[in-house]
Amino acid sequence: MGRKALSIDAMVKDLVVSDDLNAKKVLAKKILGIAYKKGIYPASIHDFYIASGRGEFTGFTVPAINLRSLTYDLARAIFRVAKKNNSGAFIFEIAKSEMGYTSQAPVEYVSVVLAAGIKEGYSGPVFIQADHTQVNAKKFQEDPDKELQGLQDLIADAIAAGFYNIDIDSSTLVDLSKSDIRKQQKNNYEVCAKLTQFIRRVEPKGITVSVGGEIGEVGHQNSTPEDLRAFMGGYREKLRKGLVGISKISIQTGTSHGGVVKADGSIAEVKLDFNTLKTLSAIAKKEFGLGGAVQHGASTLPEEMFHKFPENDTLEVHLATGFQNMLLDSKHFPADLKKRMYDWLLVNAASERKVGETDEQFFYKARKKALGPFKKDIMGLAQEVRDSIAAEIETKFDFLFKQLDAVNNRELADKYVTLKRVIVRPRKAAKAIVHDGEGAD
Repeated sequence: MGRKALSIDAMVKDLVVSDDLNAKKVLAKKILGIAYKKGIYPASIHDFYIASGRGEFTGFTVPAINLRSLTYDLARAIFRVAKKNNSGAFIFEIAKSEMGYTSQAPVEYVSVVLAAGIKEGYSGPVFIQADHTQVNAKKFQEDPDKELQGLQDLIADAIAAGFYNIDIDSSTLVDLSKSDIRKQQKNNYEVCAKLTQFIRRVEPKGITVSVGGEIGEVGHQNSTPEDLRAFMGGYREKLRKGLVGISKISIQTGTSHGGVVKADGSIAEVKLDFNTLKTLSAIAKKEFGLGGAVQHGASTLPEEMFHKFPENDTLEVHLATGFQNMLLDSKHFPADLKKRMYDWLLVNAASERKVGETDEQFFYKARKKALGPFKKDIMGLAQEVRDSIAAEIETKFDFLFKQLDAVNNRELADKYVTLKRVIVRPRKAAKAIVHDGEGAD
C-alpha cells in the first residue's frame, strides 16, 4: 500500500518549517506541478503594463502586496478577495531585505503563494515580484562588481523560482550633490541597464520578465519630470540595442517606508504629492511607452487617500507594513508570543535603537526583524487563531482592492497575459539574501 499523499496544507507547513533547502525544493516542485494542473501559472505582468502605456485601458491601480508573515493564510485571503471582485491584476511581492529578516527564500515564497491559489480554487496568472532588488550604496562604492554580482545571484535565484517580475532599485546611487540632473542619475541608470540586460539573459524562453526602475529613493526629495527624462535618456542609451527595457518607474512623492512613527506610537501625517504621480505617469506613458508611475510606502497612509491613486493614473502601489501591523497588533495574536518577540528584540536589535527613542518607536521600527526567528511559532499557531487574524486583514484587502478600482479586470489580465509552463530548475540559494536596506513599504 502506497504512502498517503500530503494535503496542500501539510505540504506548506512542511516547506515553511523545514531548514533543509533541498527538502524545500522537493516540496516546491510538487506544489508547482499541482498548480499547473489546476491552471495556476507564475506570470509576468509586462505585456499588461505595456498595453496600459499604449492607452488601451486605464482607471485602476494594481495593488502589490508584501507578505512578511502568515504568508499562506494571507495569500489565501488575497485570492478570495480577487475571486469575489473578479480581479486579475494584483501582485504578491517580497523585497530583498524582507527575504532575509523574514526567512523566506524565493523558492519558499513562490510555493506558498501558489499553494494558497490551489487551496482557494484560483486559476490563471499569478504575478510574483521581487520588490526593491536594491543596491547597497556603501558596498557599491567599495566594490561595485561584487555588489552587482550579489544582486545577479539573487535575481537568477528569484527568476528560477518563479519571480517573473523584478523591481530594480538602484535609486540608492542617485547623487544629489551633483548640480547636473543627468549626472545625478548616472550610476542609477547605468546599473539599472546592466541588471536589465542580465535579466534578459536568464529569463525563461517565452517569458518577458517585467522589470521596474526607480528614480527617487523613498523617503528623500520628490521626483521631477527632469529626473525621469534624465534617467530614461541615459537608461535607453546604455541598454543594449534590441533588448526590451523596463515596464514601469517608481518615484518619490513624499512617503517613507512603513511611515514615520511618533513618540506615542502613532504614525505622522504624510503630505503625498498626487500631482507628481499624475504628471510623471503621463510622461512615462507618452514619452517612453511605460505602463506608468509606481507609488511605494503606501500601506500606512490614511484610508481616505487610496481612491486618489487611480484618479491620478498611478499604475501600481506597494503595500506592506500596514498588514504586518494588523497581524502583530491583532487581538487574536497571542500576547505571550508577542512578548517573547519583543524580549528577543531588546537583546538582538539593541544596536538599532537610537538615542531618545521611546519603546513604541523602537518596537514599531524593529519588530519586523523578529518575524524570521519566530516564523515557526507563528506558523504553528492554532488554525482558528490564524483564520481570525486573516479574516481581519482580508477585510482590509477587500477595501483596498475596491478603493484602487482593482476590480472587474480579470478579463483584461487574461487578454494580455500569456500563460506559459516553465521547467523550473531552482538554483542554489543566493548568498545575496541579506538584511541591509529599507526594503519594503
